[in-house]
Amino acid sequence: MPIEPGLRRLALRTLLAAFAGNSMPEWVATLLGEGLAGVTLFATNVGEPTELRRLTTGLRTVRPDALVAIDEEGGDVTRLAHRTGSPYPGNAALGAVDDPDLTRTVYAAIGADLARAGINLDLAPDVDVNAADDNPVIGTRSFGAHPALVARHAAAAVTGLQSTGVAACAKHFPGHGATTTDSHLALPTVDATRQILRERDLPPFAAAIAAGVRAVMTAHIRVPELTGTGPATFSRTALDLLRREYAFPGVIVTDALEMRGAVAAAGGIGAAAVLALGAGADLLCLGARVDRELVEHVVAEIVAAVRDGRLTAGRLEEAGARTADLAAWTRRPHRPAPPDTTVGYAAARRAIRVEGSVAGFADALIVQLESGHSIAEGRLPWGLAPHFDATERLSVAALLARAGTRPIVVVGRRIHRTETTRALIEDLAAVHPVAVVEMGWPSSWRPVGVRAFITSYGASHANSRAVAEVVGLTI
Repeated sequence: MPIEPGLRRLALRTLLAAFAGNSMPEWVATLLGEGLAGVTLFATNVGEPTELRRLTTGLRTVRPDALVAIDEEGGDVTRLAHRTGSPYPGNAALGAVDDPDLTRTVYAAIGADLARAGINLDLAPDVDVNAADDNPVIGTRSFGAHPALVARHAAAAVTGLQSTGVAACAKHFPGHGATTTDSHLALPTVDATRQILRERDLPPFAAAIAAGVRAVMTAHIRVPELTGTGPATFSRTALDLLRREYAFPGVIVTDALEMRGAVAAAGGIGAAAVLALGAGADLLCLGARVDRELVEHVVAEIVAAVRDGRLTAGRLEEAGARTADLAAWTRRPHRPAPPDTTVGYAAARRAIRVEGSVAGFADALIVQLESGHSIAEGRLPWGLAPHFDATERLSVAALLARAGTRPIVVVGRRIHRTETTRALIEDLAAVHPVAVVEMGWPSSWRPVGVRAFITSYGASHANSRAVAEVVGLTI
């Protein structure tokens, strides 16, 4: 059955598509003209600044009110600086400093970068309370493990970012910080009562809403008492909590529907789109692997759901009106502050914590441990290895031979997690001067015998330069 143009446009107004490359495909231009709400940009879209600006200008030439979204959290999650690492520390470092004015300033600088690039919706800040030390997907993306601290920095981040005319999107509702499973790979379960959620996970969202946040992103997590057997993204009860109890008037954005936690629960991206809209979401992020065929499939699924009564046209109209209001807000006049290339590095330096003494480590052998990365982070340069003669050989004898008379600095992320790594460091420290740099979410483990233990609360370029400065190295 042919799709009525009006119903097709309503469906398109709820979607954020994506594409590969530094130029706009013809199919994206066509769909923008037919009503597509906008696109999400990923690292594959971000070339040189002039290329990126040309791309976003082209998108708006087709549709002046297009939403152009990106995941730009600073710290370990960056798209603008995917080649070099972010010039800003992430949330964990800002939380460690605990100066909301600094957080506001850093997010204003990030917003100014985005505004100059032609991006008007930042899928940030992450306002999850990192209650699980071994959380595989949040960690240093969080301001901290204490609700009040995360709440005050959530408000500061929203205020700073939106002062530049870039809409903020607080994530991941109702809170991804207590998970030990990555929702990109499976559906995590948070076994918490509503009271625990209200006390632990939800205060930062309340603070972001009070600060005027324009969007909130849902989490593909299961909280049985709140969401039943499915994820929050598909739960009317969960999204009604956001709308009614927390009085959020803005746009509810889904996390990427291509993520396994959503797709597996729904049985496909089209079905996931219908369930999310039915639960109360307004703007559906399809993910990174998107082409015209997928968008048309999702549109057809949404239209079919209206025809068979699973959705109403009124629900689509409501969602489309909210996305249009968001786009209109971003088009208001704003005057971002002039670029300040030093603010992120200065902030990262304030976050550094040193236990012991770093005296004598300026000519050290850098040993950077291999580290995996989450899908949210992507494969980015990190740590000190991109800047110094580093080695990843893990034999104690080989490392001592390579170091000679030089001391050793061991750099890693979440170093405490493997017994082999812990033993390696302590064996080295028993016979040689060793300093350790932890660039991931910190733990209470401290290796016996090391001269210094340095915590950076992140592994961005800014964090790495701050560590180098403390040790006496030069990046």
